[in-house]
Amino acid sequence: MEDKLVTLAIHTFEKAQILKTILETEGIEVYIHNVNQIQPVVSAGVRVRIKESDLPHALRIIEDNKWFEEPKEEEAKVNAVKKVLIPIDFSDYSAKACELGINYAHAVGAEVMIMHAYFSPYFPSAIPMGDTLAYQVNEEESVQHILQRVRIDMENICTHINRKMSSGELPKVKYDYVLREGLPEEEIIAYSKEYHPTLIVMGTRGKSQKDMDLIGSVTGEVIEVNRVPVLAIPENVPFTDLRDAKNIAFATSFNQRDLVAFDEFMEIIKGFDLNIHLFNISTSNDEWNEIRLTGVREYFKKQYPHAHISHTVLADGDLLLAIEKFVRDKQIDVIALSTYRRNILARMFNPSIARKMLFHTDTPLLVIDSKK
Repeated sequence: MEDKLVTLAIHTFEKAQILKTILETEGIEVYIHNVNQIQPVVSAGVRVRIKESDLPHALRIIEDNKWFEEPKEEEAKVNAVKKVLIPIDFSDYSAKACELGINYAHAVGAEVMIMHAYFSPYFPSAIPMGDTLAYQVNEEESVQHILQRVRIDMENICTHINRKMSSGELPKVKYDYVLREGLPEEEIIAYSKEYHPTLIVMGTRGKSQKDMDLIGSVTGEVIEVNRVPVLAIPENVPFTDLRDAKNIAFATSFNQRDLVAFDEFMEIIKGFDLNIHLFNISTSNDEWNEIRLTGVREYFKKQYPHAHISHTVLADGDLLLAIEKFVRDKQIDVIALSTYRRNILARMFNPSIARKMLFHTDTPLLVIDSKK
């Protein structure tokens, strides 16, 4: 049976030709569609299509070649450094996320940036709801006093980290901190575009949060909007080092976006000894879920022959309850899933499965943007 063609990218004619040449050099068959036959050089929206089985290989080639960018030499060196961004609010659960982020950075050879965002009391309409990750302030305080207080708390956190590094409780990694004024979710998203982290690690209060936090949570908003993978750490997680985790689950809805997300997922956990459990988040019947999951597992096994991959079909009924049972039965330590950016109304009135799970589970979530 012939492989189905999938769209790898949509570019101008010139860029599509460059990509076609690079991929064909690596032995991948490439088909270009929607070309203006009269004036091909001015054609826009040219589709670069390849066989579905070649997709992971093609994605790795694109990542390695960086063919679509022409960064300056200094910028290229900066972007080559792995970075972990850890937004904190000085709470116990953000402190746990900080320790886990530092341990992860040490394992993958990354540097760390600890970030705190605070808002001014002179703009009451800017005060967000729920789990704010922002410093709570009194109306009488001046901006200078607020900043001074925040700096003291950040210095205390750094002193705590340095002591743990000196005693061996935390590994020694290169780290720094940054303070930003504004709405936490907006500042985190804006700063991640400047800093270019490979992973954002954030703390969350887990399923004990109130229902109103479903709209107002900073972690939830960053997950919905940001392009960078986010690892959300609930306060009751029993470990502070991802190397202590044994089982990680990857959710699939059987679409093309999952292939892209799974490739990024494997890069994030590269070097970690984890058992990967695939599970479904579709609403079709059990028989089709079993057939599709088996196919997805076999496909991933061929692409990643050294990975330990199994699959489980979730029970019928409420999806979140089924996931909770699956996590308990399989002793899942981390759940990974893909998401995609949506407009504000969609996020408020129809929260994504990632956001719903954020408030329904005490299991860490690794959320990867599917880019589409």
